[in-house]
Order: sequence, then structure tokens, then C-alpha cells
Amino acid sequence: MTTKRCTMPFLRACAALAGVALIAGCASAPEGAAPKNSNGWVKDEVSDSYVFAYPLVLMDVSREAATGNAPGQAASNTLRNAQSLPPVGASSPPEPNLDTLVSTGWLDLGNEPVLISLPDTHGRYMDARALDMWTNVLWSTATPANERVNGLKAQTIAFVPAGWKGTLPARVKRIDVSTRYAWFIARIQTRGGADLNAVRRLQRGLRVAPLAAWDAHGKRAAQAEAQSGAGLSGDPVETGAPAARVAALDANGYFNRLALALEDNAPVPDDQHALKILGDIGVHPGDGAQLPSGSKDMAMVNAGLADGRTRVATPPSNLLAGNGWLWIGDDAGNYGPDYSLRAYAAWASPGLPTSRDEVRARVAQDSDGHALNGANRYVIHFSAKQLPPVRGFWSITAYTTDGALDGDAPVRIAFGDRNGARRNRDGSIDVHVSAERARGGSNWVPAPKGDFRLVLRMYAPKPQATDGSWQPAAVERQ
Repeated sequence: MTTKRCTMPFLRACAALAGVALIAGCASAPEGAAPKNSNGWVKDEVSDSYVFAYPLVLMDVSREAATGNAPGQAASNTLRNAQSLPPVGASSPPEPNLDTLVSTGWLDLGNEPVLISLPDTHGRYMDARALDMWTNVLWSTATPANERVNGLKAQTIAFVPAGWKGTLPARVKRIDVSTRYAWFIARIQTRGGADLNAVRRLQRGLRVAPLAAWDAHGKRAAQAEAQSGAGLSGDPVETGAPAARVAALDANGYFNRLALALEDNAPVPDDQHALKILGDIGVHPGDGAQLPSGSKDMAMVNAGLADGRTRVATPPSNLLAGNGWLWIGDDAGNYGPDYSLRAYAAWASPGLPTSRDEVRARVAQDSDGHALNGANRYVIHFSAKQLPPVRGFWSITAYTTDGALDGDAPVRIAFGDRNGARRNRDGSIDVHVSAERARGGSNWVPAPKGDFRLVLRMYAPKPQATDGSWQPAAVERQ
């Protein structure tokens, strides 16, 4: 089966055209769009605006859910450190990560820069990134490309609010941020068990604080606020719950939250046409939404909202695809005007990094197009030349159809090349997927007994993982 992919120059054109079509406006309505003298345009523009705004609304809800003084929350400009891997049956966030422990925090740049110091990992794999409120990756350890594969060196990054003119400590990398808030995520590879202690020591070396808490030599002052999150398990930010909250918002709730979030987190200048369409439906930064309120108009508003929800959760046509697997290619983390891809990425993979950091491919059907189910046994045969192309490492994990770890599983493991993968004589690898342990017990991905999906994670992937020249092997039913 071939990989579905535009050539690279054409793909960029596809993304640009997708953005233009999404926000087609008053000057030249797209073919088939409702004329302005009817109220059909309300549905179209509400739907388009929902898709455009989804990442910001989701990030705003996520930040609100994660920051504060309530149990499970942390103050802005502090980190929460996951202390153990997620337990069997974990479901929040969707598709809990079994390869790494996560440290994460929400940065508030409203008053001054916020600095983050990363420790020397002494050869252990670690990746880190920061996203603006539109889910664009501002900075990550993907540059230089090979550094994090053999461990990170100690470094400090300053996230600076737009227009700030002050002086930073020496040897600090400056990253300018156009939104008031940013989301920081760091993942440290672990094998679980006793190895978790080494990761926890590295987590204690992560430091975050506003500029006022740092001295001129780039050291965090003693009075800086301590990090939080001891005792947490799994990914500490519950991205699944915010997504459900966003899906439950009615039109007024959704666009009111958007209008308030826009006041501190403006889109880029190229998005001005999208802002004009928001104005058409009565949404202006900082003001309460004034959506069309006639009875017929409200029906169109609600229809547009429903259409927008469906579009956000629908894989866009420019995903990479092969052998039933779907994954986001080179545009991950830097979406430009491709609002459909950006919204889908935020919905499917909150906090998604760039394609140089990590690739996540998903499959829910076998090579014959049937749903994966734990009543069957499957094999994924990677030839020696078809192994996942990574500079770091790769793993495969099975989840229920709603993204949870199987609550009945005897073990919780992510099978991959760093936990005992056995090769055949020709260098190939056969990965066995089943509810019961495979014969011989090697290269086994434990699967739920009902329908399930697989996620292939590739850390520090090589270019062929995202340029369309490679695809994962098919999942064959035995």
C-alpha cells in the first residue's frame, strides 16, 4: 500500500490553500457558499471560526484547569513533575505515555520574562518544548537536531513577552513570545522500575522562575518559588478533561471564552481575515460575543457549531497515511494558515511537538480494514530496511478506543527498541499484538480484549518519517 502524500512543494501549497478556503470571506465567497442575503453564511462562518479558534480555546481551558491552588493544580511559572508512570487503566490524558516522565508548567509572561533552566542529562534522552496559545511550537530541543539523542547539556532559555526591552543574564537563549501565556513540556526517557529514581533526580534539576528571581549570572535565586508536583503519576496535565469541557460549550460559551482569550493572545498578522470573519458573527477581542440572535440565525449558529465540532475531530486530507496508519508530517507544530490541521492536531494530540521532536502514528484497523480487536492476534513485520527511522528511539503502545490503558491488562508496557526488541536473522522485527502473551513472550504489545488502537511513537525521528518516503508496516491478522 502506498503512502498518501502530496509532494513537498505541493503540500505547502495545499496547506496555504486550506487556510484560505477555511476563512473565505466577503470579497470572494467560495463556490457553493451561501450568499450574504440569506442567513446560510452564518453557519459557514461560525463553523470556520470554530475551527480557527479551537486551539486557543482548548489551551485557555487547559491552562485554567491546570493552574491555581486546588488539589492537582499548580501556580503559573512553576513545574509539575510526574513521579511515576501511569497505572493500568489510566485514561487522562488520552494515550498516557509509558516511555517518559513528564514535567510541565504554564508560563505567564504578563509582567516579565520567565526563565527555564534544563539540567545536563548525562547521556539520557530528554526532549523539551514550549507552545504558544495557538499551539505553535516556539522552541524545542530539536535544534540542534542531534543534541538530545545523546543527552542534553545544561542550558537556560528565557521566554520574553512581545516588546520587552530589558536585559537578560549572560548565556541565556532568548525566545520571543507573542501570546501572554505559553505551555512548557519536558519528557525524560525511563525504563520504569528503579530507573525512575534517576529521572526524578533530573527533574529536580529543572528550574523555572520569573526574571526577577534570577541573578546576573543566570542562576536561580534562593527565594524563587519551589517546584511542585511530588507524588503525581503519569502525565500531570489532564488534557482530556479540558477537551471534554470545550466540546460541551454552547455557541455563546465558546465564543465568549474566545473573545476574552484573544485580548491577551492575539493571532499573527496573517490571520487578520479570520478576525474579520469573527467580527462578522459578532466576536471581538475583549468584548462579550454578540452572535446573530434571530430565531433562524440561531439555528444557523447552532448548525455551524455542530459542523465545527465535527471538522475538528475529522482527520484532514493532508495527513500522512500508509497501511492504515495516520500521522502528521512536516508541518507539525508550525501550521501557518492550515487551520484545519492545527485544530485536528490540538484535538488529537494536545501539546504535539514538531516533526523533528516526535512523531505519533495511529492505527485502528488491520490490513484488511477490520477494526483491531483483542479477540485476535496480530503481527507487525518490520523488514530490516523498514524499521522506524529514528535518531532516538521508538515504541508501540495499545489503548482502548477512547485512549485509555487497558484496565484488565496484566502489565503496562510500551514495546520498542529500548526494551528488549529481538531481531530475526535478517535484521527484521516481528511485533506481536494480542490480549494474551505471545508465544515465547518476546516483542509483545499487550492489547485490550475489545476494540483498540495502536500508537507508534518515534522520538527524534529522521526526515523520512515525515517527508512521505517511509511508512509503518501493516498490522496483519494471524
